[in-house]
Amino acid sequence: MNTWLMKSEPSEYSIDDLARDRQSSWFGVRNYLSRNYMRDSMRVGDRVLFYHSSCPVPGIYGIARVASEAHDDETQFIVWDKHYEPRSTRDRALWQCVDVAYVSTLAEPLTLSRIRETQWLEIMRILQRGNRLSITPVSEEEWGIIERMM
Repeated sequence: MNTWLMKSEPSEYSIDDLARDRQSSWFGVRNYLSRNYMRDSMRVGDRVLFYHSSCPVPGIYGIARVASEAHDDETQFIVWDKHYEPRSTRDRALWQCVDVAYVSTLAEPLTLSRIRETQWLEIMRILQRGNRLSITPVSEEEWGIIERMM
């Protein structure tokens, strides 16, 4: 089983939204490496750290799990959607996504500042300079440390 950190702006979709919906497609990702993670590496049952970004207190707010294999991101076909991709066709879709299912909300978010202060997490991809990926893998060691901090 793999673990992933998946970022979402809470004004777009938050852990509370996922708790309400129980399951949702992780649509709108328009980065090839993140798409490839979903398409090639994510498996049903993988753990997900649900991270709120671009907000007053960024950090891990909940836990989810991957609930489907990769499938076409339907937003790429919707002309009026901000994620529309004119180069995509039903026969040759450029963008893939997975579904994620709600597991739990943390009692207190594990803030970015707290993650930064944790000695053994300094190599996490989210902390690397210039990292803008919305999806990053989390090692077993990192997961263990984060799990103990929750």
